[in-house]
Amino acid sequence: MTESKTVETPFSFTPYDKKEGEEYMNDEQQAHFDKILNNWKNELRAEVDRTVHHMQDDASNFPDPNDRATQESEFSLELRTRDRERKLIKKIDDALRLIELDDYGYCDSCGIDIGVRRLEARPTATLCIDCKTLDEIREKQMG
Repeated sequence: MTESKTVETPFSFTPYDKKEGEEYMNDEQQAHFDKILNNWKNELRAEVDRTVHHMQDDASNFPDPNDRATQESEFSLELRTRDRERKLIKKIDDALRLIELDDYGYCDSCGIDIGVRRLEARPTATLCIDCKTLDEIREKQMG
């Protein structure tokens, strides 16, 4: 019997305990990933709310140009981070739609199983490790 441990990541979860002979992406696995994706999405949304409140509360008109520039730089960095998270939320929504369509966990390129462990590491993955590796090699060669 294996011992389940909670993985500490931005989206904490207990790794899926795959049973021998279990069908890939059955209802239990889909529920596992649905929970991971929704928790991650909620954490990202909470971070967006914290940023909005921080920017509203800390917005000051500093008389010193250096202080003003520092604050603007901090706000700009936060906004860039939130923009990346906004794009990530879109990917999470796409993954949740794939779960609803019973199409989650399969490679967009070749159609094989992406794998439970890979999906736990990257829940929004749409390519198996082989196709992703080829994709990255092509990307390096092109530019």
